[in-house]
Amino acid sequence: MQPGGPNMQQILQQAQMMQQQLAVAQQELAEAEVTGTAGGGLVTAVVSGGGELKSLNIDPKAVDPDDVETLSDLVVAAVRDANRAAQELAAQKMGPLASGMGGMDDLGGLGKLFG
Repeated sequence: MQPGGPNMQQILQQAQMMQQQLAVAQQELAEAEVTGTAGGGLVTAVVSGGGELKSLNIDPKAVDPDDVETLSDLVVAAVRDANRAAQELAAQKMGPLASGMGGMDDLGGLGKLFG
């Protein structure tokens, strides 16, 4: 190893710390729930931070036997809204970790091997 080059022990410690932070963020996302709505709250969808549909609530006022298509559209819109919120939450949780991985170039050029 060249004098003044990256300290391998320090690099490994940083990588381990990032791995732990990533695991914590992933666990927080798995436990998080976000809500999406449509039709002014007539349909509400709850999804996990990972995008899994947890529940769907439909206000009886939204149920019209002669217009099932509108209800279907409201359900789709509510689920999409909830998934968008889940993606935003994931970006908030994972964004700082991703930028930390992008900073690998600071490791004496060693990070370029991974990018």
